[in-house]
Amino acid sequence: MTDKKGIKRRDFLKLSSTAVFAGLTGRLTGKPHTGISTAAYTIEEAARAVGELPRVKLGASGREVSFIIGSGDLAEAPREAGILCGMNYWHKANRWARTGVPDSILKNREAHYCQVTVDRVEGDHYVGRIDEEEHYQFVKEMVRQTGLGYFDDMQFHFGYHSTEELKSERGFVRAFERLKKQGLVKHLCLSQHGYAGNSRVPGGQSAAEVLTAVVEDGVYEHAQFMYSYGADPEMDKFLEFARKKGFGTTAMKTARGIGRMKKDQAFIDKLPEGVTPHNALMRWLTTQSQVDTVVMRVRNLNEFVESYSGAGKTLRPKDAQAIRMMTAQADKTACRLCTQCQPHCPQQIPIAEILRFERYAVDDHDWRKARDLYARLDRKADACVQCGTCVSHCSQGLLIPDRIAAAHALLG
Repeated sequence: MTDKKGIKRRDFLKLSSTAVFAGLTGRLTGKPHTGISTAAYTIEEAARAVGELPRVKLGASGREVSFIIGSGDLAEAPREAGILCGMNYWHKANRWARTGVPDSILKNREAHYCQVTVDRVEGDHYVGRIDEEEHYQFVKEMVRQTGLGYFDDMQFHFGYHSTEELKSERGFVRAFERLKKQGLVKHLCLSQHGYAGNSRVPGGQSAAEVLTAVVEDGVYEHAQFMYSYGADPEMDKFLEFARKKGFGTTAMKTARGIGRMKKDQAFIDKLPEGVTPHNALMRWLTTQSQVDTVVMRVRNLNEFVESYSGAGKTLRPKDAQAIRMMTAQADKTACRLCTQCQPHCPQQIPIAEILRFERYAVDDHDWRKARDLYARLDRKADACVQCGTCVSHCSQGLLIPDRIAAAHALLG
């Protein structure tokens, strides 16, 4: 990706000095994890191991942001190491209303881009509604509670159900325009899920369909969506279109099935020597994909080093081999979440949602979140009649009835 570049050395040193002055280099250490070095890093050691994160221009504004973006729920140690490496964009920064804005960000506010994530009201992202006044008041309150002064980006969380909703329901955009006039927000963005075939969302469409319409609409500046390794023709087509239009893109849920791979020692032993899955994935995302930025969850400094040290690094032949092996493995075990199968399910089972929750449990080890989300579904995997129609519409040939049955056994 030719427009990615590293932070200038003087800026890296300046950021490092700021963090050291703030007392952020105490011995907060990472914990060992399968496939990761057992070394216990300090924040400074982890930052040195990763180095300067590549910078990219995000959207029409041309803001230079770190290729890997942070999150308001990122653990303290990897967050502070990320800041030392130049991480300067923060998804879900409104989470700091509960915990307090990190001093390293608050004391250097103009060096960071902070995003407020806004949900539908009176319901979840399936049935909740867009409400101009509610969104307006929520953002004002988050500005007050965080003490950030303003948010650089206002994000519509989970996105639109369809292109028709994008055209007809402009309440979120109007709330943004009011807030922008008051200097409380600057840019508009969204995270987009796919709703095609979802029983709770009549007329729902795929993420790629909605995102293409968002770009054409011209109001939003950048978007976040599910994307990972392996063939995804619809999303790849959207990414090519977005790049031509100067629309910013952020990939989320990128580590498709890697968590379960790392528990499979036989698979890990087959990988080329010196290659780990997350590191190879980050090299691929940085140099081979068309996405501008990535949000990738890490829980500690060991995972921070393993994953983020691949950013901006050349995809070596052995990394490419690992990606091919990982793709073949994931295509058998981990849904890409494209929603292409859902419109064809006669039982209207939300297949992609179920298998997204399975990822939270099996790959991210967040069982409580996975079970809570699964319990809220009005139609679960046990409604499956094993007709197999979904399999014929799955681009990766995943044995979906078996996968959702296993997910039900885990989460139901």
